[in-house]
Amino acid sequence: MLTPEQFFGFLLAAVLITVSPGPDNLMVLGMGISKGRRHGVAFGLGCALGCLSHTALAVVGVSAVIAASPMAFSVLKIVGGLYLIWLGVQALRSRGSAQVVRDGLGEASLRRLFFKGVFANAINPKVVLFFLSFLPQFVLPARGHVGWQMAQLGVVFTLQAAILFSLLGLFSGVIGQWLHKAPRIGLWLDRVAGAVFVGLGLRLIVSR
Repeated sequence: MLTPEQFFGFLLAAVLITVSPGPDNLMVLGMGISKGRRHGVAFGLGCALGCLSHTALAVVGVSAVIAASPMAFSVLKIVGGLYLIWLGVQALRSRGSAQVVRDGLGEASLRRLFFKGVFANAINPKVVLFFLSFLPQFVLPARGHVGWQMAQLGVVFTLQAAILFSLLGLFSGVIGQWLHKAPRIGLWLDRVAGAVFVGLGLRLIVSR
């Protein structure tokens, strides 16, 4: 099982990253605004559950690296840390200009929107790379069962994303108006997420 430090540290980072403006949560907002709350929730749940496919790929990939060479795992974490720093710098430099995207579909069933969310998230190569970089940062190799630790972290990420995306869809109208009236909120959310990314990357490089 995850230690309390692992769980709460990862949960805090995951929440900050999930709420920062990005393609997934902006599409959930747009879906809720243009089609209604239930449609936004359905699409958001699909996007969240799509993270499970990335978790599985990360578990298999990292487990293969460890089997090949324990040193390779350290290299993977360092490379991942550098990637997270790069993402953080990009977020810190952003102008917070992301706009809520309204989906162009006509009438769509809730089931169709749910699976569209799953598919849109599952085929995104950037999310695959993110999971390969992000999850290992919270793994404690000394505790063993690295693959199981990563699987638990992936489930935690998926659950918090499902809750937050559902809330975005449910309150999409209010949140959309709020962001429209105060666009700088998106800027500061990007700044917070950027600081989290950079902090995680630096923590890894300094500690190893």
